[in-house]
Amino acid sequence: MGRQEADETGFAVFVAAHEQRLRQAFTSLWGPDRGREIAIDSLSHGWENWDRVRLMDNPVGYLYVVGRERSSRNRWRREQPVADFVVPSESRSPWYEPTLPALLGKLSDRERQVVVLVHAFDWSLTEVAELLEVSKSTVQTYADRALKKLRSGLGVRT
Repeated sequence: MGRQEADETGFAVFVAAHEQRLRQAFTSLWGPDRGREIAIDSLSHGWENWDRVRLMDNPVGYLYVVGRERSSRNRWRREQPVADFVVPSESRSPWYEPTLPALLGKLSDRERQVVVLVHAFDWSLTEVAELLEVSKSTVQTYADRALKKLRSGLGVRT
């Protein structure tokens, strides 16, 4: 197998293993459509720089930072961060809370991202901490703060 084929195979294996989680990370900030576009853009950057990216200790974390930085300064700048989180009426379950997207929009980006990754996509605190390059206790603090705000907004007493 030649170098080009090895690179293509290595990158394909990387994408198969990590694309979904990278897309979820961006979706937790920008919703499903923009999240998918930003994930594709960051993976394209990964392919263009695969010689360097494949040697990194945390290539997913690096591509997350690349996507986040590119999205914050270009066409993905958002006005309504969670407008895309509205669930179509035909797929809503009986326990769907219609005010939740607006309440998520009132959270800070980091709080929203943590609560969506942990509670919607079932990431562990450790996985979120690795992606965001913060401590597990910091992730727990963001999650606790976000849940407290969401419960308050929903009128839930604990």
